[in-house]
Amino acid sequence: MTTHTEDEIASQPSCWRRAVESVPADLLPREGERVAVVGCGTSWFIAMAYAALRERAGQGETDAFAASEFPAGRRYDRVLALTRSGTTTEVLELLSSITAKTTAITADPTTPIMTAADEVVVLDYADERSVVQTRFATTQLALLRASLGEDLTQAVADAEEAVAAPLPGELVEAEQFSFLGTGWSVGLAQEAALKMREASRSWTEAYPAMEYRHGPISIAAPGRVTWMLGAAPDGLRAQVEQTGGTFFETGLDPMAELIRAQRVAVARAFARGLNPDEPMHLTRSVILSS
Repeated sequence: MTTHTEDEIASQPSCWRRAVESVPADLLPREGERVAVVGCGTSWFIAMAYAALRERAGQGETDAFAASEFPAGRRYDRVLALTRSGTTTEVLELLSSITAKTTAITADPTTPIMTAADEVVVLDYADERSVVQTRFATTQLALLRASLGEDLTQAVADAEEAVAAPLPGELVEAEQFSFLGTGWSVGLAQEAALKMREASRSWTEAYPAMEYRHGPISIAAPGRVTWMLGAAPDGLRAQVEQTGGTFFETGLDPMAELIRAQRVAVARAFARGLNPDEPMHLTRSVILSS
């Protein structure tokens, strides 16, 4: 019997197709708006990716914040809140305190987010039973990428490859991981590291690829993996391999490469006798008591 986490990871290509086919353009940020994207945990990292993509597409100035760190007094035309559960305390408190137009993306239409935001996009088909978030995160990013005019045909094909490909033993058995990204994939590198920590309690770090050389490369060594999401800067592979460490890069769409990282996290959990559906100290939604 497979875990909920495994089933949800495997369903991502079909979820992405559905998201791309039903982009609610009238509810998402408009071209030229000054936008802040907020979330907590995984949603914050997805916010980082979307913010970089939206600016790259010339759609307007876009910032990403952890909901608890939103800068008071800064003016935005729209705040886009990402929240799988629709119950996250910091997101709800933020939405109640700002005057900008607000839009939320959620998986659950029965939660307080439905009235806390001015407009809501519901991706209930991507909701999850697992605590560790996988398909909802990538499905909302697929939706957001499509809203910017991206053609995700190749990304979906890459996702199918990432779901089916055998996992290299060196990844399952590695002592440590450093995930790297550039531009929009920096947020995905952070998310890949989070999945490893949540599902398998692995030692993981994440950095912008060029920053990795400014100190963090000192931990590279035999049995440790530097994992690039997207195209690596020139010379980085050689520098990592000089340390005896493994440099892993496939050329898949970074969002699809995140799926491979999710699968490795689950495989490592099993190898350690852990249940990825029951991560330590975590619940599906963080609701803070007053």
